[in-house]
Amino acid sequence: MVSTHPAGVQENGSKYILSQGNQKETVSPNQSLLPLSAKINDRDHLEIGGCDVTTLVKQFGSPLYILDEESLRTACRQYRDSFKQYYQGESTVLYASKAWNCLAVCAIVASEDLGIDVASGGELYTAIQSGVNGDKIYLHSNNKSREELIFAVESGCTIVVDNWYELNTLVELASKNGSSSCVPYRIMLRLTPGIDCHTHDYIRTGQLDSKFGFDPNALDDLFAFVSEQSSVFNCVGLHAHIGSQIFEKQPHQDLAALMVEWLRKAATYGINISELNVGGGLGIKYIESDDPPSIEEWVKPICQVIEKACLDGNLPLPKLLCEPGRSLIGTTCVTAYSIGASKEIPGIRKYIAVDGGMSDNPRPITYQSIYRAVVANKMTVPLSETVTIAGKHCESGDILIKDAQLPKTEAGDILVVMGTGAYNYSMSSNYNRLPRPAAVLVGNGEASLILQRESYQDLIRQDCLPERLKKNEQ
Repeated sequence: MVSTHPAGVQENGSKYILSQGNQKETVSPNQSLLPLSAKINDRDHLEIGGCDVTTLVKQFGSPLYILDEESLRTACRQYRDSFKQYYQGESTVLYASKAWNCLAVCAIVASEDLGIDVASGGELYTAIQSGVNGDKIYLHSNNKSREELIFAVESGCTIVVDNWYELNTLVELASKNGSSSCVPYRIMLRLTPGIDCHTHDYIRTGQLDSKFGFDPNALDDLFAFVSEQSSVFNCVGLHAHIGSQIFEKQPHQDLAALMVEWLRKAATYGINISELNVGGGLGIKYIESDDPPSIEEWVKPICQVIEKACLDGNLPLPKLLCEPGRSLIGTTCVTAYSIGASKEIPGIRKYIAVDGGMSDNPRPITYQSIYRAVVANKMTVPLSETVTIAGKHCESGDILIKDAQLPKTEAGDILVVMGTGAYNYSMSSNYNRLPRPAAVLVGNGEASLILQRESYQDLIRQDCLPERLKKNEQ
C-alpha cells in the first residue's frame, strides 16, 4: 500500500487532512492515488521522484508518461519478499509485461530478481534485448505462431502451452528438427479453472467460456498425450489465471487448491509437476473508494492454501509462481497533459480538452475505466469546478474523465491523470495519426528518457507509396 503522503498532508489521528486554501478535505491515510515519491513543492507544484512535473513537461513535452522508479521497485520487493516470508518452498514472481513492456521496465524488474511473463514474440524480443535471460522468461498467448514458438525454443524460455494446436505444432517442430533441436521443450500447461470473479467481462479469464487454456474436463486426454510425448515435452508446470483488476481474495485461494488437485492428477500419468503458476490479477486503487487487498494480503492466503493442500496430500511443495502486472506498475505512473480549449454548456456540462486522450489511454472508452486527476501547477488551490476532461481525437467517446473535481483551470495548466502505468502505453495507438507520447523514468531528482516521443516521420515510416501513385514531377 502507499506509505507516503504528499506534502501538505498532516496526520490527525486515523485521518489525514489536506489543506486546500480555505477548504479542508479529509482522506484516509492509505488512499493517496499518487506514486510513492509524490510531494507538493514550495511552488505549489506536484513533484514525482524529486522532479517538478511542470518542468518535465517543459523539457519533454506533453502528453508525457512519468514513471516513478521508487514505486515500481517497492512493489517488486513487496511481492518478492511476501512470498519469501509466507511460503516455505521456492518461489518466483514474474512481471506480466503486457501491462507495460519496454526495455527500461523489463530491466528494472529483472534487477529486482523478478522473471518476465511475455505474451508475444515482440514482448519476448524486448525482454531479451533488455538483458533478461531466457530461462527467466515465460511465453503466453492463445495463438502462438510457428515463428514465435521457434523463437521461444531458441531463446530458452518456458512456453506456456494454451491449446492442442500449440502442442501439435511443437511435436511437428521436434520431428522436423530431429536431434539438432532443443528438445525436450520446457513447457507449462495452461488450464481453464472454471472460477468466476467480479471484474469487467473483457478481463475475466477464469470461467469455462474463455478463449484461454485447456478444458479442465478433458485433463485425462491432455495428460496422457503429454506423457506419451516425453521425448518432446519437459512439462514442468501448470498455469491458470482468473482475470484482472480483482479485489476478492477467495477466488485466488480456490484456484490454488484446485491447482494442487491438478498436480496430483498429472502425477498419475507420470508427469512430475514442479511448478504451479497461480496467475495474477490483483486490482489497484484507481479511485478513492477502491479497496483492493495489499500485496501481502493477497500472497499470504495463497501460500497457506498451497502448503496445506500439499501437506494433506503428502506432496512435495512445488515452486510457486505468480504473474502480477497491473499491481506492480499501475500506480507507479501518471500521465501529464497540457490543457487547451474549454467549452461550457450552461446548465449541462463544462468540457476542458487536453492534448492527448484515447490514443495514449484507451481504457476509458474500452472498459469504461474511471480515473482521477490533479492540476500539477495548482495542487492546493480549492476544488471549485466539476468538468469533463475530453481528449483531442475526432471521436465523441474520447472522454478521459467525466465529472472531475478540479480547481479553476485555464489553457496551459498541466493536468495529471493518476494510475496510468498499466495498459496505457501498451495499448496506445496512432489514432488520428497522433504520435505516441514520450515516457520518462524519475528518481532522486533525475529524469531519464525511456521512450522517445514519436515524430510525424515515424508515423509514415512503414508506409509504402506505389510508384504509380506518386505525383509526376514536371
